[in-house]
Amino acid sequence: MTETPHVAIIILNWNNPDDTLACLRSVMALDYPVERRQVIVVDNGSTDDSVARIRAAYPGVTLIETGANLGYAEGNNVGIRYALKGCHDYLLILNNDTEVQPDFLSHLVAEAEADVSIGVVGPKMYFLTPNDMVFAAGSVIRWEDGTLDHRGIWRKESDLGPLYAESPEDVDFIVGCGVLFRRQVLERLGLLDNRYYLNFEDVDICVRAYRAGYRVRYTPRAVLHHKVSASLGQASAQNTYYMTRNALLFFWENSVGWRRWRAIVKIIARNLGHIIVWYLKPEYRISAQAKRRANLLALRDAVLARFGKMGSDVESVCRSE
Repeated sequence: MTETPHVAIIILNWNNPDDTLACLRSVMALDYPVERRQVIVVDNGSTDDSVARIRAAYPGVTLIETGANLGYAEGNNVGIRYALKGCHDYLLILNNDTEVQPDFLSHLVAEAEADVSIGVVGPKMYFLTPNDMVFAAGSVIRWEDGTLDHRGIWRKESDLGPLYAESPEDVDFIVGCGVLFRRQVLERLGLLDNRYYLNFEDVDICVRAYRAGYRVRYTPRAVLHHKVSASLGQASAQNTYYMTRNALLFFWENSVGWRRWRAIVKIIARNLGHIIVWYLKPEYRISAQAKRRANLLALRDAVLARFGKMGSDVESVCRSE
């Protein structure tokens, strides 16, 4: 009889204990054998009572304190490095603003175990509210447009019926809020690229995986609900900055020839268009001022190859929002 694979579940927290505790409640209710999983919470330099509350509620969870906010990519890397020292067959990165169904992990592991060439597996993701609205059913890279497409996003299944629900299939990438990696993928490719700091590190590692010969797989049998961008706010100036800057980094490094230049030109044109609209339309001139400035600084920093954590000038703009 084959032994059930061992899984490390890595959850990153930063000043958000309420969501982390809700996520942990759902993780503790998983039907996956308790002795074959280890839950690792990485506290990314929280300045609130996160550590005390998590430790009090779940004393059996491995809790690692970074002492500083290292960003999403490097914060998760702390957990990945710790897990790779153990005997885990798979590593699951799970956002703290998610809640999972009891059979979530069992379905992800079963899909990965179906074929050794499958290196990355992700679930069907819904918004938490409304809970039948799809967030991502696997995701696609539009190389020539410089965009990402989360399949099914914003579509309510109560209106349309089941979406992308028939069977597992290969996709371009899995959104990093819930993604299972075969151990060998991370040992071979390395960790999340911390130049991204936040956003696009999930796309990057999936592309590296399938270029190394691994399949990236979506399974509708595993279900996750996501409080989208609970830490930063989906349309915040910070999110605008990192999405813009990191899109340029990703498509510059991962596209070639005329497709690279077409993607870069389209990304820049789209963002300049946003900046102009936010300035010219009276209803946006004040409310979107921080996002407008953050977008300009993102374009500047991409050109100057300033990656990692945003600079103090960008932080100042984002704090003014």
